[in-house]
Amino acid sequence: MTGNPLLAAALTAAERGWRVFPLLPGSKKPALHSSARCPRTAACTTGHQGWEQRATCDPAVIWRTWSHGPYGIGLATGPSHLVVVDLDTPKPGTPLPVGPAGPRDGAGVLAALCERYGRAYPSGTYTVRTPSGGTHLYFAAPAGSGLRNTAGERGTGLGRWIDTRAGGGYVVAAGSTVAGHRYEAVLDTGPVPLPAWLHTLLAPPPRPATPVVPLSSRAGRRPGYADAALRNESANVANAAEGNRNWTLTRAARALGRFVADGRLSRGEVEDALKGAAEQAGLPARDAAATITSALDWSIAHNPAGDAA
Repeated sequence: MTGNPLLAAALTAAERGWRVFPLLPGSKKPALHSSARCPRTAACTTGHQGWEQRATCDPAVIWRTWSHGPYGIGLATGPSHLVVVDLDTPKPGTPLPVGPAGPRDGAGVLAALCERYGRAYPSGTYTVRTPSGGTHLYFAAPAGSGLRNTAGERGTGLGRWIDTRAGGGYVVAAGSTVAGHRYEAVLDTGPVPLPAWLHTLLAPPPRPATPVVPLSSRAGRRPGYADAALRNESANVANAAEGNRNWTLTRAARALGRFVADGRLSRGEVEDALKGAAEQAGLPARDAAATITSALDWSIAHNPAGDAA
């Protein structure tokens, strides 16, 4: 198909319907600009588009991108309708159980979960071996599942040494090389549906339709429409559809920035409300904070008297 192995691997992923984007050569980091440095041109003309929004299956875009350099391949799990279970190995120096007692890596933790719940160990699905000796198990996400990322080391999801990537996440795809070590597909087959019992363990708690936005102590001394705008924009962010969340957050911060510019709302309460709404929507906290800061700065600079959004 092509003499460029990374291009070939990216095209192969796209043929499966998996959306890909470039990573810095030899790295896990996206080779795309951040929201703070967005030039608002090309794909970002109407607002910053992050890696999740720019991930694509379009062969023409993939050819053009990977023909320019040896980029690694990031695979956006949410838009690709995948849940990837990352079975990690302990980092050097990590204390381990003495003797045979207890799991010693992510695969062992998953095996223990299977035993606890009386389920078979999930197998027969697309599988990638990672440079650390771990494993990525790819599963087809249930329709409308709303699953998000989990991190075992932070006490979420399935347990220690198991991370999962779903909506809002990405994995390094097979064919990529990080720090001189390659990600290899060891079972090149289609992803099987995520087992129902794993879906139950990973399902997020239901979120309220709208966030609770505390009123400022100044609420009684300012127009009611300022508080209404704060509530409405926060609700828009909290309920934004996947793939449109970052732009909804940008638009909300720009709209509320005019109220900050003329003192009808404080910057702190706007930031707190939008950060809480972004968290409910599933946006990473660091990315959301950067987007809010950038959009508020822009709005305040362009609305010194609060005249326009």
